[in-house]
Amino acid sequence: MPDLQRIVADIHRELSPRFGEGRLPDYIPQLARVSPDRFGLAVVTVDGAVHLAGDADTAFSIQSISKVFTLTIALGKHGDAIWKRVGREPSGSAFNSIVQLEREAGIPRNPFINAGAIAISDLLLAGHPPKEAIGEILRFVRYLADEEDIVIDHEVARSEAATGYRNAALANFMRSFDRLIHPVDHVLGVYFHQCAIAMSCRQLARAGLYLAAGGTNPLTGHRVVSPQRARRINALMLTCGHYDGSGDFAFHVGLPGKSGVGGGILAIAPGKASIAVWSPGLNDVGNSALGTVALEMLAARTGWSVFGA
Repeated sequence: MPDLQRIVADIHRELSPRFGEGRLPDYIPQLARVSPDRFGLAVVTVDGAVHLAGDADTAFSIQSISKVFTLTIALGKHGDAIWKRVGREPSGSAFNSIVQLEREAGIPRNPFINAGAIAISDLLLAGHPPKEAIGEILRFVRYLADEEDIVIDHEVARSEAATGYRNAALANFMRSFDRLIHPVDHVLGVYFHQCAIAMSCRQLARAGLYLAAGGTNPLTGHRVVSPQRARRINALMLTCGHYDGSGDFAFHVGLPGKSGVGGGILAIAPGKASIAVWSPGLNDVGNSALGTVALEMLAARTGWSVFGA
C-alpha cells in the first residue's frame, strides 16, 4: 500500500496555488455563495484507515452524488424492474438536457442525469408521502457513513426549489409521457432535498465504502448490496457519473466516480478505497475542476485504476 497520507498531503500542497479555479454554479444561489477556494480530500481504505487533507471535515452540498445512494435504495426496493423506467447508457448530453427525453419518449438515458434521478425519486415515493421518502434517504446515508449528524441543508433545498425551472420542465415532460406516477411537486420535493444533503469529504468517503468492498461495509460487516449489484453501480458511475465528461474522466482517472455541482466527487477504487474530493469551482461540463485534477494525481501516484496499473 502506498503512503496515502503523504500522497493526499502532497496533492493538497501542489494544488494550493490553484484553489479557486473554475466557476461556481450561479443558477443555484446558495451554492454561488460558497467560498471558491475551499478544497478537501479524503481517502478511506477498506481496512478503515482514514487519510485527510485540507477542508476534509467541512460539510458541503453533495448534490448529484446523492444519486448513487438513491439508486442503491431503489434497486433494493424494486430490483431490476427500475430499468423499465430508466436506461443504463451514457447520455452524451448535459446533466439537465431535455433533448433525449423528446426523442426517447420520456425515458431518461441513465439514473445519474437529472431526469433519471427524478425518475428514481418517483420510484422511492411508492407508498410514501414525500417527507417519509426524504427521511428514508437521509437515514440510509447516515447508516452508510455511520454518522447521525448528517443533515439536509434546507436553505439549499429552498434555493433549488425556487430556481429549479429546468428540473421542473424535465419532470413535467416525463409526466406528459406517463413516466412519472406521483405528482410532479412531490417528486421534485424529494429530488431537491436529496441533493441538498450536506456531508464532509470524510463522511462521503465513508458512505461510499460499500462500493469499494463488494457491497459490504468492511468496517461493520453489514451487507448493503450484493457483489454483483455493487459492480453494476460502479459500472454506471464509470460510464455515466460525469455526464458528458464521463469518457474524459475515465480516460484521465480510470475509476468509477460521481460528481455533483456542489463541487464534490465520490470515486471508488474497487478492493482498495473510497475517495471524496471537494473543490467548488466547476469546469465546462459541470464537474469539479480541481477535484478532477486531484483524482487524476491520486490515481497516478497510487496506481489505482480499473483498467490496470
